[in-house]
Amino acid sequence: MTLPLTDSALIGTCLAVSALGLVILTSSGGNGSAGTDEPAISEAAPNATEDALAQLGVTTAAPAADLDPEFGDQVRAYLLQNPEVIFEAVAVYEQRNMEAQAEMGRAMLEANFDALFDDGYSWAGGNLEGDITLVEFVDYRCGFCKRAYDEVTEFLAADGNTRLIIKEFPILGPESELASRFAIAVLREAGDDAYEQVHSALLGHDGPVTPEYLDGLATELGLDFDTVIDAMESDETTEVIAQNRALAQRLQITGTPTFVMEGEMIRGFVEADVLIETAEALRD
Repeated sequence: MTLPLTDSALIGTCLAVSALGLVILTSSGGNGSAGTDEPAISEAAPNATEDALAQLGVTTAAPAADLDPEFGDQVRAYLLQNPEVIFEAVAVYEQRNMEAQAEMGRAMLEANFDALFDDGYSWAGGNLEGDITLVEFVDYRCGFCKRAYDEVTEFLAADGNTRLIIKEFPILGPESELASRFAIAVLREAGDDAYEQVHSALLGHDGPVTPEYLDGLATELGLDFDTVIDAMESDETTEVIAQNRALAQRLQITGTPTFVMEGEMIRGFVEADVLIETAEALRD
């Protein structure tokens, strides 16, 4: 498993320990001994430094038997005089890692293109003929999803050329699933406009999601609640949620809101300006 590079200090510590090992190696003339008459540590007894590195996911290479002592002395002197080089290396390594992760993310999105942008059951709004599609994974009990609703609405109004797809992704307990089942059922029974009203109402609702509350919403829409309940409990609704969860697992999505704009994934709450900038960058 690749070590996550979320803490520069941790990675810097790993590199510093590795550099320290190099300093020790070079000061020993390249044969792994400390330059004293003390016996070498037995190969059967693990070295404490190597154990510590192993716990951090770092492996050490065997010392080169023909390392030039003069070169080793130069390396040691340089590192001691310029320790900041270690952290410059950290910055470069993190940048390369971020680029590699972004490329891997784009590959995952491409492999799941149809499931994201053309699944045949998710609600689509905004400009249906837009040149960019924004997908949002939503949980109606998620406070950040509620905050993001106004930002997404502002973005769609400002951009004017983006299609929005909502992925029902209930992960915060029974009330989340109840709300998502209701929204999916309304979409099936009453269509896009009714779903859009329910989506807005659920994200603007601060209280608990109860059958009584959902009954009231159904009444406002002129729907028979018993019919909606049948649709909520249907295999088709269960399958929609299952497919969205499976897609999220493939894309390593574990929280809401999560956005996918074409080939870019944005995890967590973002303001409208960020969405606008991302859309502009994609069009360039």
